[in-house]
Amino acid sequence: MTKLSVNINKVATIRNARGGNTPDVKQFAIDCERFGAQGITVHPRPDERHIRYSDVYAIKPIVTTEFNIEGNPKGIRKVEDGERKDNLPNGFIELVKQIRPTQVTLVPDADGVLTSNAGWDTVKHQSYLCDVVKEFQQCGIRVSIFIDVNPRMIEMAAKTGTDRVELYTEAYAREYHACRDVTGHVSCIAPFVEAAKVARECGLGLNAGHDLSLENLAFFHEQIPWCDEVSIGHALISDALYLGIEETIHRYLDCLK
Repeated sequence: MTKLSVNINKVATIRNARGGNTPDVKQFAIDCERFGAQGITVHPRPDERHIRYSDVYAIKPIVTTEFNIEGNPKGIRKVEDGERKDNLPNGFIELVKQIRPTQVTLVPDADGVLTSNAGWDTVKHQSYLCDVVKEFQQCGIRVSIFIDVNPRMIEMAAKTGTDRVELYTEAYAREYHACRDVTGHVSCIAPFVEAAKVARECGLGLNAGHDLSLENLAFFHEQIPWCDEVSIGHALISDALYLGIEETIHRYLDCLK
């Protein structure tokens, strides 16, 4: 069964645009689970432009399914005038170790990047990833590495000791939308099916995320039914503006049946 983890970053983006606490990201997480989501994902970035470190602490106690924290382990929270005005950690690794979520997804985001746009080079960063994976696993946290559909990178990810890899699916979503026939859809999913098979042969669990939507999710799941989890935020929250969050989650879950 493929689980649906809802990324609630966009909800925090809306809140932060106006100030105050509307919409309430904590209540939104509760409602997502109530409507059937099997996980909640957050991606706190150093500039805290959407999910803040304080949100992560507030959300942790209320998540009853799986809690997934994404981010760059090298990330350091930016603070005004070099001084933090709270007692929260500034480093991503420290944050995750204190929270101890179900899963941490390691994403090689550069500072200021609009959205995640590449997977790890697991050859170049092999030693570093080995150390980080071990550090999190010693805290009882499942680790997933965000990765491109490159068989070599997946094989080297396995050597870090990670539990899972998350396939970066932006290219699939983009090409699926551009193709209007089954032949084109089969062609654009082919590299992802191959990558998923490599991950399975390496004994890795498999996640997927980035631009998955109601348009392309059912076909993705049909072709890679052994995927453990999809993490979806932007498209899902956008759909909820028209459909409501309860109906939206039900439709995404239907794509995973």
